[in-house]
Amino acid sequence: MLYTKEEIENHANNLEFWQLEVYQQFSNMMTQRENPYPCVPGIQGFMKNMLRFGFVGDPGTDESTEQLALLLKEYGEISRATGNYASLVIFCDTRTLLDEQTTMEEYEEVFWTLLNVTHTKDPSPWPEDIPKNPEDPAWEFCFNGEPYFAFCATPAHEIRNSRSFPCMLLAFQPRWVFDEINDSTPFGRKIKKVIRKRLEEYDGIPTHPALKWYGQKDNHEWKQYFLKDDDSSLSKCPFMALKNKWKSLRP
Repeated sequence: MLYTKEEIENHANNLEFWQLEVYQQFSNMMTQRENPYPCVPGIQGFMKNMLRFGFVGDPGTDESTEQLALLLKEYGEISRATGNYASLVIFCDTRTLLDEQTTMEEYEEVFWTLLNVTHTKDPSPWPEDIPKNPEDPAWEFCFNGEPYFAFCATPAHEIRNSRSFPCMLLAFQPRWVFDEINDSTPFGRKIKKVIRKRLEEYDGIPTHPALKWYGQKDNHEWKQYFLKDDDSSLSKCPFMALKNKWKSLRP
């Protein structure tokens, strides 16, 4: 089930405690003024009710992939009506992973396994205009015919604050959101400078070297989905490369 900002805030009694808690933490992150969150479009989307929210169970279970697939399908059908700063924010029930003191590398594996298994539940073929090879600068994760920029934040991040959150948080931004926010538009170049400046101030460290423009020759979108605290990246994209690990999902 997808929620608007108002639906969560006005029907808090319908949510579990952990769901209400992580939403409130997200709201605080989006509205703090002393140390503002770097993503200006994300803040605008939140304040103007353009974001949609969903909750899934333990991201290490197959049930969560079923839930994520349903949310992505539902969201893809309504996203264009939500506003120009649209985004789907998913809060994962991370209580078990927290109890297990899950490391950043383990969260990274959980994230890619989640994308991989969710992809197998895609009811539509891969879009013809999006390359299937993740090494192609124009590749993007797709579901039900819609390309998305995927973002992951976790409780294991301790240095890169922009990727730190009390639960495992996923965000899916439709590719069309970036039609006006890219290197070919004056607004895109201006907003990039603002975001990069705020990102360095928010994290207290230089921006990750993997952060580049979509379509740029040396860009790899998948590397930006999960940024670690240091400047390292995986040597090969894990998308569709974790089939032998799907069995490790909890029942």
